[in-house]
Amino acid sequence: MVCIAAFIILALIGVFVALISIFKPQVGKSYWKMFKKAWGCLWEKVRLQKCETGFKDDVKNTILSRVIVKHPKWVKPLSVVIEIISVVVVVVAVWAILTAVKSLLALWALGSCNVTKPSACSLGAEVCSIDEEEPSNIIEATGRWFTEWGEIFEAIPDKFRTYSADEYDFDYVAMLGDGADKPLAVDIFDPGCSACMVSYRNQKAAGFFDQYDVRLVPFAIQDADGTYKFANSEVVVRYMLAAEQLRSGWAVKILDKIFTGKNSAGDSYQDKFNNDYSRDEAAAKLESWLMDFGLDEDGIAEVRKIAYYPETDEKMSNNRQIIESQLRVKGIPTMIYDGARHTGLWQDK
Repeated sequence: MVCIAAFIILALIGVFVALISIFKPQVGKSYWKMFKKAWGCLWEKVRLQKCETGFKDDVKNTILSRVIVKHPKWVKPLSVVIEIISVVVVVVAVWAILTAVKSLLALWALGSCNVTKPSACSLGAEVCSIDEEEPSNIIEATGRWFTEWGEIFEAIPDKFRTYSADEYDFDYVAMLGDGADKPLAVDIFDPGCSACMVSYRNQKAAGFFDQYDVRLVPFAIQDADGTYKFANSEVVVRYMLAAEQLRSGWAVKILDKIFTGKNSAGDSYQDKFNNDYSRDEAAAKLESWLMDFGLDEDGIAEVRKIAYYPETDEKMSNNRQIIESQLRVKGIPTMIYDGARHTGLWQDK
């Protein structure tokens, strides 16, 4: 292990040695001589051969040379300590390499370098992440580490498959489009997600909704503790599904109000729903919009009932199952169109 640890350490300090050798070439020559010995010893270990270079002894003797003279009794225990440190260095290096590989694979396959908590990854697309519960102890953390590898390998084939927007059971959600024999698209969003709002505005401005018939799939992101990521997203989703069941197209009107509308003070409605409205105030605002759209008191009462029907719970559960289990989405907005899945802000090409 000593020669492997030495090779790792020498490889890590190689950049600094290269800079120093510009001014002191002798340092570079000495380093290169040691590095070649370390590599030769490592190569023998990889081939399961005994290291014949004596490099291990050279390293230990170099470290212990000053101790032998003054404290000869320390040599043996220090030799053991060096072996232990070498094992730790190798284990940490292997773990770091595997973690780096896992993060890169996860970023490519799932759109986030952190499988359990996508919000912790700053390398992914701009999204509202769907986080899972963090492990609470070392046993759970170890199990989760291996589970994440499984999720990554399961997701890799998805990178090479063709997606079809009509293969998912979203028939009950709102359709934005005129149905004039245009390609079908799916747009998954959270009403409280700012990235979803920006993406929607980009799509609207670029005429995306004129090019496709888009199924708008409302999805309230839940955190690991079961609470909702955005305060009133669940209420909005319920009312969107209920309004759409009662009158086709009204869920689209609600969404457009939240993503593009402002109140008389110039405040974004999305901000008001996320930060200011209580649950009752959010419901009251949605009902006032429905009245503006043309519903009477009886219609409002019907929407209120439908919003909390078991059938609405089933629709929300079905959305979650498709999004998290079938599509393995780690962040939204997520769109399906032109045979591919796209996660992150939609931007006009």
